[in-house]
Amino acid sequence: MYLSSSLTLEEKLKILSDAAKYDVACTSSGSDRRGEKGSLGNSVAAGICHSFASDGRCISLLKILLSNECIYDCKYCLNRRSNDKIRTTFTPDEICSLTVEFYKRNYIEGLFLSSGVVKNPTYTMELMYRSLYLLRTKYHFRGYIHAKAVPGAAPEIIEQIGYLADRMSVNMELPTRESLQALAPGKSHENILKPIKQIQHGITDYRLSIGKSAQMERSSANRYLPNSIFKAKKETQDTITGTSRSGTLNGPLASGGPHSATPAPSPLSGNTETTVTSSVIRPSDSRNMTAPSSFAGSPSFYFRQDAPALPAAQSRSFVPAGQSTQMIIGATPENDYQLLQVTQSLYQQFDLKRVFFSAYVPLNEDSSLPSLDTAPPLLREHRLYQADWLLRFYGFHAEDLLDPGRPNFNILLDPKCDWALRHLELFPIEIQTASYEDLLKVPGLGNKSAYRIVQARRTNRLDFPALKKLGVVLKRAQYFITCSGKMLYRTPIEEDFITRQLTCTDQKTTWSLDHPQTYRQLSLFDDLNLTTPAPEDPLKTLSGQL
Repeated sequence: MYLSSSLTLEEKLKILSDAAKYDVACTSSGSDRRGEKGSLGNSVAAGICHSFASDGRCISLLKILLSNECIYDCKYCLNRRSNDKIRTTFTPDEICSLTVEFYKRNYIEGLFLSSGVVKNPTYTMELMYRSLYLLRTKYHFRGYIHAKAVPGAAPEIIEQIGYLADRMSVNMELPTRESLQALAPGKSHENILKPIKQIQHGITDYRLSIGKSAQMERSSANRYLPNSIFKAKKETQDTITGTSRSGTLNGPLASGGPHSATPAPSPLSGNTETTVTSSVIRPSDSRNMTAPSSFAGSPSFYFRQDAPALPAAQSRSFVPAGQSTQMIIGATPENDYQLLQVTQSLYQQFDLKRVFFSAYVPLNEDSSLPSLDTAPPLLREHRLYQADWLLRFYGFHAEDLLDPGRPNFNILLDPKCDWALRHLELFPIEIQTASYEDLLKVPGLGNKSAYRIVQARRTNRLDFPALKKLGVVLKRAQYFITCSGKMLYRTPIEEDFITRQLTCTDQKTTWSLDHPQTYRQLSLFDDLNLTTPAPEDPLKTLSGQL
């Protein structure tokens, strides 16, 4: 490892922006903070990292690491301690300068700040806190900020960063305890879950204090889905603790974690876990922030007795865009069913806004990792994102899509089509009478299409031309729906036949269904099956005998 203190700002930016490209836990902000006179930027329906905002804008983000130094030696990480790399660290002023200058040039509309662990987690978070504090107060930056929380840091510093950032995230790294112990022996799932739970409590407390519900907002269409995973939060509480419904999943939080023995107390009860929230500084007392006894006398910025307090802390929101997390897939032997169950449990237990999946890219040579010539499992990552979408917006559960007998997704079909082919007894669905929830189960029908159908059929009888006018794509849906009892074509409801059509393995049959033949090319050598006239017929014609 080579520590460099003589690099220019441009050289630092090149190194630390390249090191941040493997962190994918970022998405549209969900924050709603408008611009203000004398300040820079806003965060109204903003997205990040070339994502699309709700108003259709494509918005970019300055995505950097505060430092690529790290005290851990995780086998899968490019910045692990044992790798011989140039190490450098931004100063808080450098981060502020980069963010403001990039914003003024209209390159970015926000900041994504992560970091390796410098010295210890608390020290790293202190540097991040100072950077964000200066950016919000000295430079008056009101744009979107996504900050990574480092597991193991003092809860007080995580709480204060929550008042500065729009979104926070804590990386789960790997889905199971065993995998984490094998590839990242310096980390533990208990330490990872503590800040996730702390941030959840902080979000809940703030939302209740301003008169909102405790849970984060979801898609408006979810209110029409009585079986959504967000309305059945208590039913799968044991999945993430290691005991799934099937009894086969060894989840990431085995017994002994903060949520394994007894349920976590409600944040409204005033009896929260002392290890996480007992010394958390609330907005009302952050002006008089003092050093906790365990850190008294520390020379660091944050824990000095004269550390600056947040301005107008009473009016500041706490992580308004919610929190997210990320899991690496392909580096360890978990199947898709395990990954999806862990994902569902994270949504239900911690009210996360998003769970991200990162296909493992071989960077280090190690006997416990895939070889360096292994291709990243990009298709598997894509299937998991499709399934994640079904969980959040379509009313599916992990147990609907996969099971111990079929623990992995079909590589040829998306999860929704695969589910429909395994449940053909439910199809075809009648467009005129099907509920909104049932329409969402049809391959090819999304939230908008289902909503348009429900609205349009109130005043009109729908047929297939009418569905096309509504924008419904029938390429897949045609095999699973009827209009007034009729299908688009006379299609057999058979798994093999529909699979061939959906995977385009029988393109000739597909073409014949879409383009029924109504003509025939004439040929000089083809009698078209006509009979040859008898010799007397021409004579009768000439003589007028018809």
